[in-house]
Amino acid sequence: MAVGSRPVTVRLVTDSNSMLPVDLLERYAITAVPLTVVIDGVPHREDELEPAPFCDRLRAGASVSTSAPSPGELLGAYADLAERGATAILSIHVGSNQSATVGAAELAAREATVPVTIVDTGTASFIEGCCVWRAAERLAAGATVEQAAAAAQEVATAAASVFTIGEIARANGGGRLWVSGDGEGGVPVFVSAGPDMWQQGTISTVEEAAGVMAQVVAAQPGPLRVGVGDADAGDDARVLAAALAALPNVAELVRYTVGPSVAAHTGAGTIGAVYHRLS
Repeated sequence: MAVGSRPVTVRLVTDSNSMLPVDLLERYAITAVPLTVVIDGVPHREDELEPAPFCDRLRAGASVSTSAPSPGELLGAYADLAERGATAILSIHVGSNQSATVGAAELAAREATVPVTIVDTGTASFIEGCCVWRAAERLAAGATVEQAAAAAQEVATAAASVFTIGEIARANGGGRLWVSGDGEGGVPVFVSAGPDMWQQGTISTVEEAAGVMAQVVAAQPGPLRVGVGDADAGDDARVLAAALAALPNVAELVRYTVGPSVAAHTGAGTIGAVYHRLS
């Protein structure tokens, strides 16, 4: 990629809420700036927390909240990439409707020594991750920053997810989700697509959950890229992954961990699948 005779080296930045697996971060040299997770009043960088022990603390009733990276942290990431040869940066983040991360990135971009293009995905968790992944693929294929940013936005619009809530009381207490009932009559399964979210059904067993989620994914036109994630749900996630991998419209399936910045709001034991067309 070049402007006139000057080569352009584009680097990708995201935040840890994207839940991208380490192998994808390394494959595309993506920088993930961590959110802050506050546990019982003590702040931690998300990348310093191990998911399983974190979920144990959730189950024990810990008070947990999250906050966006500071402008200084994002500026530090931009400066580091510029020092290592980046001449442009594409910064793709959790939606401004859910986090202050985009606002922090905008402030940091004003001070950066190289141009920074910011994408507000309007989404969170692995849907955001899929936006970053698609942009990375486009850049690797020679796309411009603008083309890669547009590709990320396309995924943000098209991708959807189906998931359970691990801890209904925690989800309701956080204010970002509202789940009726207390879970005694079954665990609700939700579908989220764009700004809309609705309850698809209620399940009482792992097999039922896998069946309901597989029906949702099976109804989508393929070929699909699917991510299966869980917050320390163990065999439940493996059952779901096996059910989805067997669908004829699923062309690619990856596993990811529902990290602390998402599990803080949905609870330990959350499982789900993100899906979008591969095109």
